[in-house]
Amino acid sequence: MKNLKYNILKLTLSVFALTMVSCFADLDQSNPNSESLLSSEEFFQDSDSYVRFLAKLYAGLATTGQEGPAGNPDISGIDEGESQYIRGYWVMQELTTDEAIIAWNDKSIKDFHYQTWSSGDLFINATFSRLDFQVKNCNEFLRQTTDEKLQSRGLSDSEITEIQGFRAEARYLRALSYWHFLDMFGSVGLVDENDPTDFFLPEQASQQELFNFIESELIAAADALPEVGTNEYPRADKGAAWMVLSKLYMNAEVYIGTPKYTDAITYLTKINTAGYRLHDSYEELFLADNNTNGSQNEFIFSVAFDGLRTQTYGGTTFLTHAPVGGTMDPEEFGINGGWFGIRTTSALVSKFQLGVDSRDQFYTDGQSLEIADVASFTDGYTISKWKNVDVNGVAGSDATGNFTDIDFPMFRLADAYLMYAEAYVRDGGGNAADALNYVNQVRTRAFGGTSQNIGSSGLTLDFLLDERARELHWEGHRRTDLIRFGKFTGGSYIWPWKGNVPNGAPTSSFRNLFPIPANAIAGNPKLQQNPGY
Repeated sequence: MKNLKYNILKLTLSVFALTMVSCFADLDQSNPNSESLLSSEEFFQDSDSYVRFLAKLYAGLATTGQEGPAGNPDISGIDEGESQYIRGYWVMQELTTDEAIIAWNDKSIKDFHYQTWSSGDLFINATFSRLDFQVKNCNEFLRQTTDEKLQSRGLSDSEITEIQGFRAEARYLRALSYWHFLDMFGSVGLVDENDPTDFFLPEQASQQELFNFIESELIAAADALPEVGTNEYPRADKGAAWMVLSKLYMNAEVYIGTPKYTDAITYLTKINTAGYRLHDSYEELFLADNNTNGSQNEFIFSVAFDGLRTQTYGGTTFLTHAPVGGTMDPEEFGINGGWFGIRTTSALVSKFQLGVDSRDQFYTDGQSLEIADVASFTDGYTISKWKNVDVNGVAGSDATGNFTDIDFPMFRLADAYLMYAEAYVRDGGGNAADALNYVNQVRTRAFGGTSQNIGSSGLTLDFLLDERARELHWEGHRRTDLIRFGKFTGGSYIWPWKGNVPNGAPTSSFRNLFPIPANAIAGNPKLQQNPGY
């Protein structure tokens, strides 16, 4: 299979068109001209079509449509860049927390940090639609690759065996999106490859039913996926499935009311002994060459971005441009200009030993620590974490400086190390020495030595929540973490502008879940709105 990072993200319209045969009347999803549609039998007579379709599934995490940054979007009704998978997920996971706040007045964007969003929010609708779009594409791939269909198309035994392996990757990708659905929206419609392809209204699955489906799919996918390190980067292998299983179990008490930390330990042990390695430089994890500079050995699953072939105003292009402004020099970030948007709050800054911890990448020149005016970019420190330059300072492949080459590490080993320690502290079993060792490996890298390593008495839940913020800030984990620790809503943890108050205020617990978009309920009356909305 050609390398995803550079080649197979160049997709044809026919791949996209084939996946759109289901009715999307409940969501704002674009449909290509019917004259360009190929029948499934025409399309799949070519064995290369299967790998191209699989490429579309991976590309669904990175791209926004068929023409690049704008012009032929998958999701309509919103700016195309704002519909991108990683950007939408990041907004909902980070802007809602102490880690990020934004100056822009775009639609309802400030409502996320204030925790005042509604069921009519366009950003929430776009992310819901993007997840649904990804699931439908995965379903169609699985529908077209059954043993019966493969055997009827005259494919060789070796081709069929290879395609059967692709099915495990599609099941993993579908389970990943359903986990995102479960985590952000709770109870949603559950549709798989066995459901009709014409219009129908799916029943709403309970959180328990959705949890069970994701769990069973990931276990099955893990059995069939390649061993860790044997699939080409950045395709999924067993470790990717183990990691989502670990996330599912770590948050099971939130999702279904039943703790499953022991199950998390089981899969985290597999990950932590599978051959992944912490990269020796924290900064290099977020550079333009993080797919080749050694960082890839820490990545368990990442989303590939390329400045020439995945041009979008979402993903790491958004994460690199949006935090740059004020006195910051865009050239140092390998871009043509900043977007004067994202900063952080003093609540995150206070968790660091400034000037000592290498993960402290706060930009302070001309920036105030406290945020008096949310709309003022210079209120609040910004973070220079994502840089579109390689280890030698050379800018990425897009000569215009618009689009980045930085891959997005959705899951990496440091996260698994900290999850293991947390599960151990929560009495999930495991080994005390391993838990402490994993945390101290992360801290040894951060501080350039062992001077700041902790002893067993320091291994507490409060410490681990703060350590996760130090290690994983702006990587899309914070909302889920705060909910698991009981500190996202309510008054047990307050940060600036939470609740739309300068010093912060308690918020209602129903906001631990986002609302099912009003558009989705209008399209499928079987869906019931989450309480509080």
